Amino acid sequence: MRAVSEGALYIGLISGTSRDGVDAALVRFGDTTATLLDALCQPYPGELRRRLERLLKTGQRPSDEDMRELDAAIAGHFAESALHLLDRAGCDAGIVHAIGSHGQTVWHAPDAPQPESIQLGNPAAIAARTGICTVGDFRRADLAAGGQGAPLAPLLHRALFRPERGCRIVLNLGGIANISFVDASGQVCGFDTGPANCLLDAWIQQHQGRAFDRDGAWAASGQADRDLLDELLQDPWFGKQPPKSTGIEYFNLAWLARHLASRSIEPRDVQATLAELTAVSVANAVRPSDAKDLLLCGGGCHNGFLRQRLAHHLPAQQLRTTAEFGVEPDWVEAVLFAWLARERLAGRAQDTRSITGARQPVLLGTVAHPVGVN
Repeated sequence: MRAVSEGALYIGLISGTSRDGVDAALVRFGDTTATLLDALCQPYPGELRRRLERLLKTGQRPSDEDMRELDAAIAGHFAESALHLLDRAGCDAGIVHAIGSHGQTVWHAPDAPQPESIQLGNPAAIAARTGICTVGDFRRADLAAGGQGAPLAPLLHRALFRPERGCRIVLNLGGIANISFVDASGQVCGFDTGPANCLLDAWIQQHQGRAFDRDGAWAASGQADRDLLDELLQDPWFGKQPPKSTGIEYFNLAWLARHLASRSIEPRDVQATLAELTAVSVANAVRPSDAKDLLLCGGGCHNGFLRQRLAHHLPAQQLRTTAEFGVEPDWVEAVLFAWLARERLAGRAQDTRSITGARQPVLLGTVAHPVGVN
């Protein structure tokens, strides 16, 4: 095991459920601080993105053969993203202690008879290409301990955003929304609340050929359909008690199409309804708490219409972003995996019992050293 020195440099890599590219963050950690030195999003090359979309469009578990074909290509893109970040930051790879790479999730089924969560992007290939120790496969150990394998973000939220008194809520608006409740004593719990950007992005892509709804302008031009919203909220997943997690395997266009089959609704009104679905499902998760402080992170922070709807449904909460606490909201998840790599190399087990439902604390991640390095 490599000795961990405080203040060492780490890189965090992730491509989330939006699949727009690899977020890469160069981070220096102190005892209780994270300093983001540089960050970038490296889009997937067109052909790689098309191959990934073909793999995922069915909403079914991809075949092992199809996943093998993509694993090396995705690992290569993750490695190049890390090297591009280092080049831009003027930083030599030799002074980076480790990379924490989440990879690209292609299947997440924690409640299946044989629970699994599959991320492509072989950490050993990333280590070989970059020459940097790489930690990956962060979810498997949690699943083996009976947990959901997700969300893991509450662990970082506790480390960086713990309040001095009372309780604070941290809401990540990625493809899927997840929420953390962190109190001054260091207690944390968290879970996925449902779709955030994944359905909004997919719907506007299908109808307007755009990757996302900039500032929520298209949704704002429509009117939420109350009957459709009520039906969507009746989905059994929303009624499940935590711990719970989900992904695009469940909340996808096929799921939406089943609810639209007997309806005739203008596409922009569907978009407005999807934004309302996110806002209401988040609000339903927040209301049992008396916490007034709510920090936002993730790409959904930039959706002005969604933020308006959240504020409407959560009038008792003060909505801010993690930028006020030193971490820009776009890069919190990349920082998370840099932090998890640091924790893994330090040999610190993570207690996810109140988050994922794991039976006991577990070491998260597997370590891949560059060839010839122990």
